[in-house]
Amino acid sequence: MVKFSFALPPFQLFNTLSRRVEPINPINPPQVTIYACGPTVYNLAHIGNFRTFLCVDLLRRALELFGYKVVHAMNYTDVDDKTIAASRAAGMALSAYTQHYIDEFEKDMCSLHMLKPHFQPRATEHIEKMIEFIRQLLEKDHAYIGIDGSVYFRINSFPEYGKLSHLEKDKLKLGTQVFSDEYVKENYGDFALWKAKKVEDGEIGWISPWEIGRPGWHIECSTMSMCYLGEEIDIHCGGVDLIFPHHENEIAQSESVTGKNFVRHWFHVSHVLVEGEKMSKSLGNIYTLRDIINKGFSPRVLRYHLLTSAHYRQTLNFTWQGMESSREALKRIDQWLSRLQNIPPSQFQQEEGPEQQLFVRRFIEALADDLNITEAVGHLFEWIRLTNRLMDKGEALPQIHKVWQLVDSVLGVGELHVQVPPEIQSLLAIRAEARKHKDWQKSDNIRQKLQEMGWIVQDTPEGQKVWKE
Repeated sequence: MVKFSFALPPFQLFNTLSRRVEPINPINPPQVTIYACGPTVYNLAHIGNFRTFLCVDLLRRALELFGYKVVHAMNYTDVDDKTIAASRAAGMALSAYTQHYIDEFEKDMCSLHMLKPHFQPRATEHIEKMIEFIRQLLEKDHAYIGIDGSVYFRINSFPEYGKLSHLEKDKLKLGTQVFSDEYVKENYGDFALWKAKKVEDGEIGWISPWEIGRPGWHIECSTMSMCYLGEEIDIHCGGVDLIFPHHENEIAQSESVTGKNFVRHWFHVSHVLVEGEKMSKSLGNIYTLRDIINKGFSPRVLRYHLLTSAHYRQTLNFTWQGMESSREALKRIDQWLSRLQNIPPSQFQQEEGPEQQLFVRRFIEALADDLNITEAVGHLFEWIRLTNRLMDKGEALPQIHKVWQLVDSVLGVGELHVQVPPEIQSLLAIRAEARKHKDWQKSDNIRQKLQEMGWIVQDTPEGQKVWKE
């Protein structure tokens, strides 16, 4: 835990339930439990998905900086309509199909420097516990069995239904029998806890007390969160698109079983637009990490862009110009850090000076104010300008390395200590030889080639310094 020379402010977040920015209130401080709705693994995750996952990563990092002991769970939805349809279309077993996309997602997480959740449960590993959860809901008369053997949650049995999304009950049209998700239900709005097997499900199905079938989406998250974090959670995270019906339904079924408050703090991340338009297949603007890399940008640039271009509760307009700006911002940080390599230890102050204390305080206060990373990064660049001026003058410097470690523990864009590949080392050797013979044209050409390959070179008195863009 980092020790600060000042009292930390209370860590405050907007709570979707209360619609207010309020201090977090952990059940068992300093522990904070976080559950995040993870990907449905039928395809590669896109930048809209990753904005949410990265903001959750940012939240966890900030909480840990503040001294909290975070326990983080994020699930994989590996059985639902989409995964079944996609695996059948691919002619693959569901488990093999979803495993491929889980593997790809975890590679992307690593590339984006996301902290690995402590628990990453899969829905298919918890079917028996979901069946038991549904059995309790039936016993308490919060659920009923449909004529086809599917089981539904009866929302009019839960008086507080709609409290997260602030829906008005009279707009739910209760009492009207409809066909929804191709299953007959008593009431509009009742949702499936267990779906009886259909022809299009193929071989996918589990034996239950009702019919062979599979769990509904909402029951998956309630069950898995309770398995790993208990009946009450400190913070539940997801995109704003999950507020209704997914999170609303999680609350209803969870609190109906336990009689306890399911979640203390709801954290939701806003949408991503692409060049001012919604992401859609028809527009061809649903970008994955691979698409970003193919456009010449590193995962590091994408991380920085998705985290800092807008506050997490504001819609982020993803643009290629914005990505260029983020790349330039990271270059400024890298150039600043590179300058430090040539400064002798004796030039750094032993004690925290007032400028250092002021910056750290401002950075921390911005994080504590509803995770305002955009303001925090603004303070970072003020700090970079100040310390660059001190370096220009050859004056005594604050403890810049220590401060950067603190900043990057949250921002997560520092170099990941990747090994320099042999082909890059070979080009660097050729460039060093060219410079030795004052062949500046060849040196510049190799620098340009390295940059096109994603490597930045800086010439210093000690020789070439290289890092991954």
